[in-house]
Amino acid sequence: MKTITAADLKKYLDQDSMLLIDVREPAEHRTESIDNACLIPLAEISVERLPSKSRPIVIHCRSGKRSSEACKKLLAQDPTLDLYSLKGGIIAWKEGGFNIKQSGSNVLPLDRQTQLAAGIIAFSGVILGAFVNQRFYLLPGFVGLGLMLAGLTGWCGMAKLLARAPWNR
Repeated sequence: MKTITAADLKKYLDQDSMLLIDVREPAEHRTESIDNACLIPLAEISVERLPSKSRPIVIHCRSGKRSSEACKKLLAQDPTLDLYSLKGGIIAWKEGGFNIKQSGSNVLPLDRQTQLAAGIIAFSGVILGAFVNQRFYLLPGFVGLGLMLAGLTGWCGMAKLLARAPWNR
């Protein structure tokens, strides 16, 4: 899989010679986005959804993990695609000093929402286990199991669930 730096991407976008696709969730895209980036969330990305295949395509997300997943998924469907992942995502774009559109709303990125939810459930399980009933200690165990599954497979049920939450639409 090919990667591209924010500085190189900026040059190509100024020449209108690359297509930019954002694979973050709609709420993240609304909060901040790169000009002319087309939104296709990771869960919905497919070759059929691409607006064009006539020029090179750059995929971006917040930090680069989801864009790498999207590139792998697209290349599995069509290995002939001229496809790049933005190295460092929109974070690298901002660090490069390039403009972003900001809406003023402030929704946490999906990965941070997932971490927050996992922490709340685990902490609540410990407190409830200590003061109400020891069976509540199972909650942190299930959170840990879910995190291990996500780490091993790259699939996170809690992230998928949170992506469907009303504030992320």
